[in-house]
Amino acid sequence: MLEIRFVRASPEIVKADLLKRNAQEKIAWVDEILAKDARSRELKVQTDELRRRRNTIAREINESRKAGKDPALLMKEAAELPGKIKENDAEQDEITNIIRTRLMRLPNILDDSVPQGCDDTGNVEVRRVGTPRSFDFEVRNHGQLAAERGWADFERAAKTSGAGFYFLKGSLVLLDLALQRFALDLLEKKGFTPVIPPFMINRSSYEGVTDLDDFEKVMYKIDNEDTYLIATSEHPIAAMYQDEIFEEKDLPLRLAGLSPCFRREIGAHGLDTKGLFRVHQFTKIEQFVFCKPADSWQIHDELLANAEEVFRKLELPYHIVNICTGDIGTVAAKKYDIEAWMPRENAYKEVVSCSNCTSYQAASLNIRVRDKENFESKQLVHTLNSTAIATSRALRCILENYQNRDGSVTIPNVLRQYMNDREFL
Repeated sequence: MLEIRFVRASPEIVKADLLKRNAQEKIAWVDEILAKDARSRELKVQTDELRRRRNTIAREINESRKAGKDPALLMKEAAELPGKIKENDAEQDEITNIIRTRLMRLPNILDDSVPQGCDDTGNVEVRRVGTPRSFDFEVRNHGQLAAERGWADFERAAKTSGAGFYFLKGSLVLLDLALQRFALDLLEKKGFTPVIPPFMINRSSYEGVTDLDDFEKVMYKIDNEDTYLIATSEHPIAAMYQDEIFEEKDLPLRLAGLSPCFRREIGAHGLDTKGLFRVHQFTKIEQFVFCKPADSWQIHDELLANAEEVFRKLELPYHIVNICTGDIGTVAAKKYDIEAWMPRENAYKEVVSCSNCTSYQAASLNIRVRDKENFESKQLVHTLNSTAIATSRALRCILENYQNRDGSVTIPNVLRQYMNDREFL
């Protein structure tokens, strides 16, 4: 959420950012917010004065009676004051709700380095790492290979749970766990504390961390409860410190979330229909950092480097793209994606999303850091998140890039210590 103080001070910056994002329909919201904000401040002055008057009028009534005067007009005024205050409070509450609703639907302010573009075709490649393997046989569909080798069962998962789910079995379960442990070990050495968060989160907390449209398009709601299954551990971890104040010495706080992720969205028909790439449930290791604003861009680079190291050590070819204005979404000020090479499609596909959300989430959640030089001074923290590894997507990468003619799959060197030193699936 954007802070009202920022919108009040810099409305032209907000409007220019909306133009960059091709969100011209929201520009009128800025003027609406400013008008409502002006009325809100006017109401506060009026209501404060009414409350002061309520506190003094009783004394005036008593003084009038002692002086032998008729206090009828004062008594009439005193009788009207509670109603006026209640009316002002009701209008103030309505305005506050409208302002917050609009602020939460205005996107974050983009960094100047975000490329301009209308959709994902405007994303800009930053660099490529690794050389795609040349195959002397036709690469098999990862889902078909996994099913035939007894490593996954998509048909029975569709029977029990519907499309977009899967049973992992045997060696692929062990490989999934190996990926998790590998990523966690790497992050722990870099100062990240592993966290398993709650797998459900209430709406008020969720509203502080994600695009509100996701409630309709992405999240699963628990019937008759004010809770949702998490789409990523980023969300409960961000909300963990809601309404709290950090001391400077405690930042940056680096956390590595391990959780299943539940998403209603699913891939298109074809390759994604029976497979592991776009599914309703998957496991992910997520990097999350709370930090001082001055440190966030350096940490953004660090998170990207950590995610790169995961895929570099897995020896999977990838490239990095700088996500453009039309594809970046609401919450991030800047986002990089890592896309790994998928030989069967002869294309790079997203496996990592790495975002600097600046103060956007912290403003909604009221998470601040105290200035060590001025105890009374507090500012919003910055929050950053990045995939370390989404195991289902990494499994697809490995099944395709490391498969052999006989249907076996070579286990990446870095994972073998977690697989009892096995070389093949």
